[in-house]
Amino acid sequence: MNPYMTTAQETAATGSLQVDVVSNENNHPIGDAEVTISYTGDPDSILEKVTTDSSGQSETVSLSAPPVDLSLSPGLAQPYSEYSLFITAQGYEPVAISGTQILADTDAIQPVRMTPVKDETTPDTPITIPDHTLYGDYPPKIAEAEVKPVAETGEIVLSRVVVPQTIIVHDGVPTDPTATNYYVPYSDYIKNVASSEIYATWPRETIIANVLAIMSFTLNRVYTEWYRNQGYDFTITSSTAFDHKWIHGRNIFDSISQVVDEIFNSYLSRPGIKQPILTQYCDGHRVTCPNWMSQWGSCTLGEQGYTAIEILRNYYGSNMYINTAEQVSGVPSSFPGYNLTIGASGDKVRQVQEQLDTIAGVYTRIPRITADGVFGENTAEAVRQFQSIFKLPVTGVIDFATWYKISQIYVGITRIAEYS
Repeated sequence: MNPYMTTAQETAATGSLQVDVVSNENNHPIGDAEVTISYTGDPDSILEKVTTDSSGQSETVSLSAPPVDLSLSPGLAQPYSEYSLFITAQGYEPVAISGTQILADTDAIQPVRMTPVKDETTPDTPITIPDHTLYGDYPPKIAEAEVKPVAETGEIVLSRVVVPQTIIVHDGVPTDPTATNYYVPYSDYIKNVASSEIYATWPRETIIANVLAIMSFTLNRVYTEWYRNQGYDFTITSSTAFDHKWIHGRNIFDSISQVVDEIFNSYLSRPGIKQPILTQYCDGHRVTCPNWMSQWGSCTLGEQGYTAIEILRNYYGSNMYINTAEQVSGVPSSFPGYNLTIGASGDKVRQVQEQLDTIAGVYTRIPRITADGVFGENTAEAVRQFQSIFKLPVTGVIDFATWYKISQIYVGITRIAEYS
């Protein structure tokens, strides 16, 4: 039996889970997929069976979790419960996931990528999600200089900070040639790391501060081409000793996902330094790190009412600033710099209408619209349905987060995505 079941039931603590299922081949949603949910400690005891809708999404399921207090301060007890999922769909290889993490009072999202059945049979490799870094035993970060020397190669990428379309994650230490390289969309990478390294129950400003540190560190690796300059063919590793913990196939959390969508083009900088700062941190409980951010300490400061920038300056100094990248790669068009709403018109409206209508051909809950360059009620309704499916605030207004989420989904379903 699950060791956290009794505690969770006694306190009536629950979290929620939604499963999102898409095809690995073309990113299209898979409807009528059957999802079986059980405790990881008792996989034969089925708790729930749910089926995905036309958007490839299951209904939201309420699941037992340990008390929320366990994730708000360091301790010996595991602050999340673990569940096993088995997903089947007509024409696709089944997927087994062990260790989906559920926190109390928090919405979890389990992404699932299914591979179409081929003529040849492929072995079923279950996805196993290991311990969260604040609970499990992982090697501490090896200290590095926060600013790297950059050779003047004349390459455009080094002349400005660019948010990449894809992060190539080496799933191991840099020197392990047997580790798999995964091609991961940038925002998905950040959401995965943040869900692996902080708790989604923490104050929003704490989540923002930690996401900014994760993004700045990642963009430093991109900007300086740190691993490529050492002869490697990847952007970053999944080793906590060298980089951040990224976990193949893990679930993410809605509170973290929304923050990333709102600020994914931001990073941290110091005056007179062009490159994003390599913002290192530690848990601050088992490992201490003077002049780096303490993760548990950032939670305490957030609870005390500190803003994200105040939390960051508390650890990294008063000359740390939030900056924004000059370019986002892999999108059809950049955000216009202002929200699009009813009454707006022009090329930007037409572009986003074309993208939304293409998406509506795959996500059929979204009504089809005409790309006439005029933002009317039909467009607003299409936006609302899109926002509902992709877990954005449902406003009918195309803001920064909605614009880039539309771009990401549009690119994903119109191109063969670079996934391993």
